[in-house]
Amino acid sequence: MEYTTTHASGRYHPNVRAPLPIDITLLRPGLRLAVGLSGGADSVALTRALAERASELGLVLHAAHLHHGLRDEEADADLAFARDLAARLSLPFHEAHVDTDAEARANPTTGKPAESIEEAARRLRYQWFRKLLSELPLDAIATAHTLDDQAETVLAKFLRGAWTEGLSGIHPVIESHEGSILRPLLGTTRVQIEAWLREAGQPWREDSTNRHLTFTRNRIRHELLPQLETWNPRLREHLAQMAELARDEEYWWQAELDRIAPQLILPGRPVRGGGRAAGGELAIDASKLATQSIALQRRLLRHAAAQLGAAPDFASTESLRTLALTGRAGQRRELAQGLRAERTHRELRLSVAAATSASQAPQYEIPVPGEADAPAFGLHIRIEVESAAPPPAAVALLRNWRPGDRVRLRYSSGERKVKEVLERLRVTGTSRSHWPVLEVAGRILWMQGVEIEPEPILRTTVTSLTASG
Repeated sequence: MEYTTTHASGRYHPNVRAPLPIDITLLRPGLRLAVGLSGGADSVALTRALAERASELGLVLHAAHLHHGLRDEEADADLAFARDLAARLSLPFHEAHVDTDAEARANPTTGKPAESIEEAARRLRYQWFRKLLSELPLDAIATAHTLDDQAETVLAKFLRGAWTEGLSGIHPVIESHEGSILRPLLGTTRVQIEAWLREAGQPWREDSTNRHLTFTRNRIRHELLPQLETWNPRLREHLAQMAELARDEEYWWQAELDRIAPQLILPGRPVRGGGRAAGGELAIDASKLATQSIALQRRLLRHAAAQLGAAPDFASTESLRTLALTGRAGQRRELAQGLRAERTHRELRLSVAAATSASQAPQYEIPVPGEADAPAFGLHIRIEVESAAPPPAAVALLRNWRPGDRVRLRYSSGERKVKEVLERLRVTGTSRSHWPVLEVAGRILWMQGVEIEPEPILRTTVTSLTASG
């Protein structure tokens, strides 16, 4: 990745009557700040608004544009527009070109996983931001995420079944070793921004892909949110408030876990004579866990699992909690992502199974129609035939995903590599190799964590398996 910097001369005179609402608490005098200037309405408004108040706020302002190598002439025009705006505002302009499509493809020589175009674009963008922060005299990068972006993010995470920390949405500040990412427009709506730009006579660029309904974000923006607003016109505001509440509560919870977790979560196994043997296990004192509130019990269990690289869902967390509070010594659970739990007289012990080869990996055959338990995955599978047509196969196969597997996600325009989907879900480590899929007649009918385009004549129900011992 290479970038160039240009410095413009001349002064641009604004003609805006009222200032755009910006969270100036994120800014400080002397801050050396680059604005991510894509050319869209949000980034154009943020760049102009900060430029007009740079002297007042004591900012040293720059503009930065990343050309993702997508959309051909449209993207070239975006770059030219951003470069021209920075020149008219007398801002140092930084630009870079990347090949997002090439980066998104799997590269077996480097071991990099495949990504979706959207994921690769985001990764490259923030990678470049970190590069700018480390190589230039900059303290922070400002991105133009708005209240609408926040509402869409919270709703998307809610639809995916996020825990409360997921509902915290887009954070106004992200700190890193290189510097900070700031979002000063999180309290400002897209309607406010576009009205402000029109009043200023300031044009902006429109990304044509923002209208493509094959992307989940666009379906939420153009279809779901407007429909929900017929029930509550203030829904976006309320979703943004929910994110702020969730974010503040997460800060509190993290401090509470830092205080309490060392008292209940212990490494390794106890040894005769005292102490504990080192190993790849964690244990939770069951009697102490029982004295905590239900909310804290769940937090502690998920905190322990996270230290082992696992992220149990609600059903798996409840299965662990039941085992810890009411289980008998010797009872076990085998859950998704290779997470294993064993109840002893005093403790709930957690571990993650070592990765297995394809020949050793667990597989379960489920009759079609029919149902079966899959203890290695902690799941119960039920398959029903919803029409008089014959089922596509005599049996279905529940197994770990394999390289080359593809799925068709619901509302997607085409098939996606399972490897790419796992990267989108941020599944890494041992959990990645144990991710289950259900195959029927060569087609993946179900995959944990995502919604698959349904098979017309089959209905699949997957629930968490609570083992009896």
